[in-house]
Amino acid sequence: MTINWKQEVEDRKEDLLNDLVELLKVKSEREDDKVTADAPFGPGPRDALLHMLAYGERDGFVVKNVDNYAGHIEYGDGDEILGIFGHMDVVPAGDGWDTDPYVPVIKDNKIYARGSSDDKGPSMAAYYGLKIIKELGLPVSKKIRFVVGSDEESTWKDMDYYFEHEEMPDFGFAPDAEFPIINGEKGNVSIAPHFESTNGGSYELRHFKAGLRPNMVPQDAIATIVTPSNEAATALKTAFEAYIAANPISGTADVIGEKVEIKLIGKSAHGANPQSGINAATYLAVFLQDFDFGGGAKNFIATASHVHLDVYGEKLGVAHDDEKMGKLTMNAGLFEFTAGEEGAYMNFNFRYPQGTDKETLAAGIEQSIGQYVAKLDVEEKHSGPHYVPMEDPLVSTLLAVYEEHTGEKGYEQIIGGGTYGRLLKRGVAFGAMFPGFTDTMHQANEFISLDDLFRAAVIYADAIYRLAR
Repeated sequence: MTINWKQEVEDRKEDLLNDLVELLKVKSEREDDKVTADAPFGPGPRDALLHMLAYGERDGFVVKNVDNYAGHIEYGDGDEILGIFGHMDVVPAGDGWDTDPYVPVIKDNKIYARGSSDDKGPSMAAYYGLKIIKELGLPVSKKIRFVVGSDEESTWKDMDYYFEHEEMPDFGFAPDAEFPIINGEKGNVSIAPHFESTNGGSYELRHFKAGLRPNMVPQDAIATIVTPSNEAATALKTAFEAYIAANPISGTADVIGEKVEIKLIGKSAHGANPQSGINAATYLAVFLQDFDFGGGAKNFIATASHVHLDVYGEKLGVAHDDEKMGKLTMNAGLFEFTAGEEGAYMNFNFRYPQGTDKETLAAGIEQSIGQYVAKLDVEEKHSGPHYVPMEDPLVSTLLAVYEEHTGEKGYEQIIGGGTYGRLLKRGVAFGAMFPGFTDTMHQANEFISLDDLFRAAVIYADAIYRLAR
């Protein structure tokens, strides 16, 4: 049987786009202060999960909701399970958008909204690939299970809970990265230095805050400083204005008597690619380090200054490069200091290749900045490096589909980003971004090209069928 997958997607383009638009309207950011027994990660992730599962019910699939943590949409029967993993949660929208991030806008053949490329758009493309197979009544010899998560951008507790109740698929992919394929992912661990929230110099750091998530480069940083005098406050403002004029940043400094309130703006990026962003927090710390701070505030500023531009962990003494997996990267993603209150800390998120581990990273950090730090917290639950060989039939089949539909040669890729693909020993990430794409994941004005969205759906339909038949 010859199936014109491109035509099948063409016949459903309007429905696919309409479903995606409605899904993108759901503000599915994790909100810990709104967690309930019914909404384990807050109402947004729950509502988006329910919305996606409702599409499966509408279209006649077997659907299961696992206590609003995760769920699945299922088709076919067989002894083996092919897993497809998407997620409905998104990182916080943040500032800098030209449009409302939860009112999808189609412009220049792109759809703009938070989640359009990570991961609601790719998930919808893969879902429609499965929907086509069902609607055509194509025979399959395996059970196909589209697993829908709701905490991928945070702790993956959705998958922990889901797999306490459901069996693990035998093999599969996550439509949550790039084509031709991602068959390797670096390890992922966060290490958090903590500080005393004290002062002691002639300048006092009242407050410093930056970052939304460990896996996002901080776009905004704010600080409140009390200076020795009104004249000193004015001088600090003048110095700050000169500093932002000389660097790739922007910002404001407001003087209120002896107090100065600073806001510095950089550029967000995915924490797996910190070199693509401009870290507002470390730029602000570099500016502040020239003033007379003392106590824990001085140590906090010194540490943040120390890691400025240190996206490969060189200043921290933990740099590592593997021939296959490439360089370790480090994103300084969260910063919090309030004078007199407990809990002053930073979060360094590492994406590390094989050949190193979290113990080695912690030891290097302790040696590098231990004199500044009150304690060092190392994330207990973390993911080590993951790799599926090119000769595995899963990898070779997916690359063959990609090559047939694009005319381009397939090749392996290893990334710092973490996807649900690594949940399975034989799991990879497959699309939906094509080579040469503009990466707007975790950034303002996130978008996906409609041409790429529909082209990905074509590839997913063929790939799912080949893997399942």
